[in-house]
Amino acid sequence: MKALLSFDTEEFDVPREHGVKFSLTDGMKVSIYGTNRILDCLKANGVKATFFCTGNFAENAPDTMQRIMAEGHEVACHGVDHWEPKPTDFEESKRIVEKVTGITVNGYRQPRMFKVSDSEIKRVGYKYNSSLNPAFIPGKYMHLTAPRTWFVKDGVVQIPASVTPWLRIPLFWLSLHNFPESFYQWLVVRTMRHDGYFTTYFHPWEFYDLNAHPEFRMPFIIRNHSGEEMVARLDRLIKRLKKEGAEFVTYSSFADET
Repeated sequence: MKALLSFDTEEFDVPREHGVKFSLTDGMKVSIYGTNRILDCLKANGVKATFFCTGNFAENAPDTMQRIMAEGHEVACHGVDHWEPKPTDFEESKRIVEKVTGITVNGYRQPRMFKVSDSEIKRVGYKYNSSLNPAFIPGKYMHLTAPRTWFVKDGVVQIPASVTPWLRIPLFWLSLHNFPESFYQWLVVRTMRHDGYFTTYFHPWEFYDLNAHPEFRMPFIIRNHSGEEMVARLDRLIKRLKKEGAEFVTYSSFADET
């Protein structure tokens, strides 16, 4: 069994969704802090993950990008400006991230899991696309008939976020924030045993103490168990997956083996 942890490493912009003026500089401070807390947790547990980085994050956090690579994690792309995505971002994101890192980037995830052309993804040289959450969440993800596990389309390996085989319960970041922790872990383990692997995604700003900043106007379901509590939840999730015998791999490694 394999475990694929990923982090949408973007500038923090959620307050803007709630009418709060929030600069790129402020957003970067939050996300750089959160990314380093994630890296600390992964290092303590000796596991590797994939960081889907926006062009904005890569250009404004070169030291953090270097730490991600130095500690053996994969860097992938996540658009350019998370707040204002453009149709050409998949290509521009690759150019920016590869310029900052000096490596070839193999994977892409569209901001907010919006749809992106797989033929275009292949054209610019990506090997895999992870822009699908095959859950049924009214008003957000309406994917009752989308493939639930990995597949190949237009020559590109598709790696959706894991949902349960039953009812397509999403196992993404909000679930770990709000489900009873033992229940979330039980769902994850059952899904991993059923599918042979488990994949999920989080954001650096979840590991920042959002409850200490009412001026952000963040909804409770996002603030719930944020900051150090979320670091502890991630740590316990990793330890549970290790106990189940899971091998932690990057998305590129997984795509190469399919």
